[in-house]
Amino acid sequence: MLTWLLRRLFQALFVVLAMTVIVFIGVHVIGNPVDILISPEADQAERARIIADLGLDQPLWRQYLVFLGDALHGNLGRSFVFNEPALKLIAGRMPATLELAVTAVLLSIVIGVPLGLYAGLKPDGFLGRTIMAGSILGFSLPTFWVGLMLIMVFAVQLGWLPSTGRGQTAELFGLQWSFLTWDGLRHMAMPALNLSLFNISLVLRLTRAGVRETLPMDFVKFARAKGLSPARVIFVHVLKNIMIPVVTVVGLELGSTIAFAVVTESVFAWPGMGKLIIDSINVLDRPVIVAYLMLIVLLFITINLLVDILYTVLDPRVRLEGKR
Repeated sequence: MLTWLLRRLFQALFVVLAMTVIVFIGVHVIGNPVDILISPEADQAERARIIADLGLDQPLWRQYLVFLGDALHGNLGRSFVFNEPALKLIAGRMPATLELAVTAVLLSIVIGVPLGLYAGLKPDGFLGRTIMAGSILGFSLPTFWVGLMLIMVFAVQLGWLPSTGRGQTAELFGLQWSFLTWDGLRHMAMPALNLSLFNISLVLRLTRAGVRETLPMDFVKFARAKGLSPARVIFVHVLKNIMIPVVTVVGLELGSTIAFAVVTESVFAWPGMGKLIIDSINVLDRPVIVAYLMLIVLLFITINLLVDILYTVLDPRVRLEGKR
């Protein structure tokens, strides 16, 4: 276990280092922030002074080494626009995105697993067919269109839910959270549901496929032959064996949900990291863009590591030492 963990940490370090090069070069070729940040009316001396203050007068390789050295000390740069540490700006928006993404993933599990289990147990029934047909909509409908329809129905027509903003928040561990207040939960309901639709369909279909594949297996037949109750056969023998692929997909989708919540946050004016990165891209605020992308890389690496560890919890036959 320790050998495997050290190997994975070394691989993660190499991936992070490679991503710093890719992200740094990619961000620096998409445009010149000087053209946006400096007024066209500024003279050459003022222009040269601002460029030097931002560190943009140095060659790209030197800028990268400075960035790498600062990153080792926990400094991912200073925003050109806000004149604040990029990490501080992102950390201030992170709770809003995290609670929205985690809620969306929990909804996908709570809704997708039971529906997929029912569709797998009764695939030829009317409700089972309806569930599978409805899951296609989750894959097909654009997120922004679904968000606008939710606002139109539940906010404009029915007036049940607020359409924008985060609502009232409460403090926990020094951070502000919406899920701790009733008003915050009402504001979070539509964006979380909108963000979870794709994941619900994915988990549903994955669960259904796993159930259909597991039911004919010998250990399930043997469990039934021993006289175990149908509920025990399903929840202990069937569901437990199909959870490994579900956990894998849900873990990866958590990272994807956090990284790609931009559209939902824009539609519902949710003040999270997605809106910050869109604003930063519009003004080519390089430090914020690089810091955001690096945090997303670290997030995916951490989630992959946790998913691998969960394998042994769900199925002891999986040995981490034997993974390659």
